[in-house]
Amino acid sequence: MILKGNTIGDILKKPAGTPVEAHGWVKTRRDSKGIHFIQLNDGSSFTDLQVVVDEGAVPPEVLAGATTGASLRVSGELVESPAAGQAAELRARAIHVYGTAEPTTYPLQKKGHTMEFLRQIAHLRARSNTFGAVFRVRNVLSNAIHRFFQERGFLYIHTPIITTSDCEGAGAMFQVTTLDLMNLPRNEVGQVEYASDFFAKPAYLTVSGQLEAEVFALAFTNVYTFGPTFRAELSTTPRHLAEFWMVEPEMAFADLDDDRRLAEEFLKYIITAVLDEASEDLAFFNKRIDDTVLSTLEHVATSAFEHIPYSEAIHLLQKAQDQGRQWEFPVHWGADLQSEHERYLTEEVFKKPVVVTDYPKEIKAFYMRVNDDGRTVRAMDVLVPRIGEIIGGSQREERYDVLRDRIREQGLNEEDYWWYLDLRRYGSAPHAGFGLGLERMMMYVTGMKNIRDVIPFARTPGDAEF
Repeated sequence: MILKGNTIGDILKKPAGTPVEAHGWVKTRRDSKGIHFIQLNDGSSFTDLQVVVDEGAVPPEVLAGATTGASLRVSGELVESPAAGQAAELRARAIHVYGTAEPTTYPLQKKGHTMEFLRQIAHLRARSNTFGAVFRVRNVLSNAIHRFFQERGFLYIHTPIITTSDCEGAGAMFQVTTLDLMNLPRNEVGQVEYASDFFAKPAYLTVSGQLEAEVFALAFTNVYTFGPTFRAELSTTPRHLAEFWMVEPEMAFADLDDDRRLAEEFLKYIITAVLDEASEDLAFFNKRIDDTVLSTLEHVATSAFEHIPYSEAIHLLQKAQDQGRQWEFPVHWGADLQSEHERYLTEEVFKKPVVVTDYPKEIKAFYMRVNDDGRTVRAMDVLVPRIGEIIGGSQREERYDVLRDRIREQGLNEEDYWWYLDLRRYGSAPHAGFGLGLERMMMYVTGMKNIRDVIPFARTPGDAEF
């Protein structure tokens, strides 16, 4: 077991002359007359540990197994490195090969690989520079998310993955069943008879833990959920996954202004954490993926967010249109904002993050609190430069009659939400919350262009490999 203090990341901080034992996988190897150079990495650091093996220092049959992709234990002493960019290297006294890798077939050779190719070898791509950096950043980001809420007294809850209600009312859900699909039981009119199914009614993978989080917020005041969610949209865009992770805080005795302030504080906190704790990996992304990564993150972390209502956002977009701006998606009151509109507002008009509030109720979910004008709801979207919407949230509808009517208006089955309506009958209180997709945030902080490259194993239409 390699514990903290003995990883390559830790070894690289030790002074020359220190005896060490390093473990890892061979990134590359090159051989010169009388000397061999092995780049070793265990995932703890972006920087490899260079191992120098003098001819005769280890048996030739052992050295022969230390090829690219092999796993090793190397014992020796750190010495000052003459190479630029590294303070020390490991002069090997002994090498143990745990597992060999056939050098002619090992997929991660010392050459450029396309992202498409690396997706096909997702079981090995984590050993590459790019994906090592991606998943170290994902770890830092996830830890910072928990830290933010725990420091503020939020209760972490685990909401169910299997549900019988559709939080978003969109219907794009994966069904869960134990029925024999080749011999479905049907009633006299040909409908599937669910009485013999495992849950005795239609059940699905959840699209959100929000509704259940509201249950706990109305008992524990401040809660959050952070877990996998699912959407069965037949989308193959670089921004959509069928399985993804959502962060969803929920606060009782809070309104939309409280929600907006928490979202701004939250984004600044987790961005600052990544800047501080994953600087080496971010420098790689800034150099190799998108040279605006660092400047954008630093700007967001230090900017005061702008706040405008939806109607003003539409006015600004229409004004730009009148001045000759061409939009791919038409702009009018009642239309949802698209990425091109969101980026225009954040990158060209305000040049900083923008929180847009009070959207038309027709384009938002049934659970959002209806404003006094009867036309808009207390919803918010947090927009950031380079990507557009990063957080969506709202003050929830706490009035029983209004919520019941909204469920009916949207054609949802009222019986599926009996317990959700009950919350409005027994001690209802103003409450609010928001959701942030972890993978969308990962794209933002790394500059990676495809959402399939910021999750360990992507689930997309037609692809559930690994």
